[in-house]
Amino acid sequence: MNAAPADQIRLLDLQAIDSRLDQLAHRRRTLPELAEIDKAAADHAALKDLVIAAQTQLSDTTREQTKAEQDVEQVRARAARNQQRMDSGAVTSPRDLENLQHETGSLAKRQADLEDVVLEVMERLESSESRVTELTARLEHSTVVLQEAEARRDAAYAEIDTDAAKVQRDREAVAVVIPADLLKLYVRLRQQQGGVGAARLQQRRCEGCRVEFAVSDLNAIKAEPRDAVVRCDNCGRILVRTAESGA
Repeated sequence: MNAAPADQIRLLDLQAIDSRLDQLAHRRRTLPELAEIDKAAADHAALKDLVIAAQTQLSDTTREQTKAEQDVEQVRARAARNQQRMDSGAVTSPRDLENLQHETGSLAKRQADLEDVVLEVMERLESSESRVTELTARLEHSTVVLQEAEARRDAAYAEIDTDAAKVQRDREAVAVVIPADLLKLYVRLRQQQGGVGAARLQQRRCEGCRVEFAVSDLNAIKAEPRDAVVRCDNCGRILVRTAESGA
């Protein structure tokens, strides 16, 4: 392939621009905010699960307290009815009165036991409420942390995208004047060679792979016409000769 030396030198300009675009793309992919967001999102999800579990426990304990209080109220009501019957004199049989007194005593013990249960459930309910309050506050804080990290990421994205758009316009201005066949070769090599399709020949060294040429190889390059598109024997990249190349 042949191309005017000026067009070959433009490849170096294009390569520098493409390298800049690659750097911006890499920066976009590896923003520290992305790791922050991943961690914040994981923390937020874990806290959300904990809040749901705590709220479920609180709901269960609330129902348990309601049931325990209802049990106490039922026993208290039955004891009150028994006491009312005894106080009214409606029970005249000594045996019936004895049975009623015995039942009232049993109800008193039952009520005391149930009231102890209510107290124990109330303590657990208070602990559950505190747990929900604490976890909810932590979840709200984690939401703020996540939103702030996302805002920093979006600001960084906007800055990078603005820079990339400008650099892309610069690329288009350079690429449009490079012959199509030369540009096609450069693009293919760039894809094959890790983003570098054209490299400067600096003295005896290919700046793409950093390999130094033997004197005989350098002489062979010198012997090529100025418009010949030379390739590096080691890496295959387009080897661009300039005034400083020594060839």
